[in-house]
Amino acid sequence: MLQVNLSSSSARVEPFAESLAQAHTWLQEATGRGSDFVGWVNLPRDYDKAEYARIQAAARKIQSDSKALVVIGIGGSYLGARAVIELLESNNYNLRKKNTPNIYFAGNGLSGDAMQEIFDLIGDDDFSVNVISKSGTTTEPAVAFRFFKARLEEKYGKAGAAERIYATTDKARGALKSLANAEGYDSYVVPDNVGGRFSVLTAVGLLPIAVAGIDLDELMRGAADMMETCRRPGLESNPAWQYAAARNDLYGQGKKVEILAAYEPRARFFAEWWKQLYGESEGKEGKGLLPASVEFTADLHSMGQYIQQGERTMIETVIRFGKSASHLCVPHDDADGDGLNFLAGKDMDFIATQAMDGTLLAHVEGGVPNLIIHAGEINAYTCGELIYFFEYACGLSGYLLGVNPFDQPGVEAYKKNMFALLGKPGYEDMGAALRAKLGR
Repeated sequence: MLQVNLSSSSARVEPFAESLAQAHTWLQEATGRGSDFVGWVNLPRDYDKAEYARIQAAARKIQSDSKALVVIGIGGSYLGARAVIELLESNNYNLRKKNTPNIYFAGNGLSGDAMQEIFDLIGDDDFSVNVISKSGTTTEPAVAFRFFKARLEEKYGKAGAAERIYATTDKARGALKSLANAEGYDSYVVPDNVGGRFSVLTAVGLLPIAVAGIDLDELMRGAADMMETCRRPGLESNPAWQYAAARNDLYGQGKKVEILAAYEPRARFFAEWWKQLYGESEGKEGKGLLPASVEFTADLHSMGQYIQQGERTMIETVIRFGKSASHLCVPHDDADGDGLNFLAGKDMDFIATQAMDGTLLAHVEGGVPNLIIHAGEINAYTCGELIYFFEYACGLSGYLLGVNPFDQPGVEAYKKNMFALLGKPGYEDMGAALRAKLGR
């Protein structure tokens, strides 16, 4: 079971007990700010079982008729799925020999070169598309879908393409839902009461995760067990309470940056998912810790100097996973030219643990409080636990901070400017004003 260790931090959590009890009630009873978007709280128990079965059937079909799946989405519509696939399978997933399709992520940027590269990588292989968008009009994924839809129709014809397009979108309305109805796409629901950054355990994340061959039942079981743990009030029994209180106390002490660290390259995109979760949930009204991430030990040779002796405005949250599936021991070398025979016979887990402990001591002594998340061995169950833990702690933490954790009003600013500069109808006057500001 996931555990939180605060002994290497200066955090004081007890003063937050009363505020946490209130935040906990708001989440459990859906009575706090943003309560229209807390459907994720009971999702591991109350998810749509019929749709869940359809997702698994669709994954089997894609596995049988496609060598590649293109997942089109941005933000919460792709980060969660990619985080889980890379953590549980590999950050080199597409390079591995396997019986499941390669998975490419598109629509999360506006690079023509990146899109062309996916076309080149797919080549003549059979492929399918999972387009994920609540509205169907978000610029980046909508543009990407136009390209891949056209490529599918060119390759398979209009009817054949429709059988290879899977739309995850609104239940009843929106441009993508209307298109899915008109063209007969297999479609899945983005729940109205679950925001994008909390949606990884809905069809948004589950379809691509299932295509990668990951055990959805174990993923959901881990999330459900953590849901039950997080339902218990009290600092002693609830790890999400402990984490939320600690990070808010340290923020109150003047810390401004939270770095998520893991000694596992496969966790890189899990950290990217975490950054969106906390950045969008708390970064508003001039408040919030800046979420950042590092990959240890690699980044100890790049960011290590700053973390050790830079401005003392940061905290570290370190995810410590259990034993590796691979048991690799350092070989003996007769010449011992590198002087490492003192490690001969020792396995990589042992060496990594000493690196973790050595880094912990150095950073704490250097004035960087450390919050340790003991997550257990990497598998679908512990991944489900970790996802739900961070989601629940995020909801609590946002309420402790005094913001609505479930909106993102600031995201709209860049979109309006982009639409105006692109010449979207209705934005002409705004576009002219912006071009004048830019000197165009």
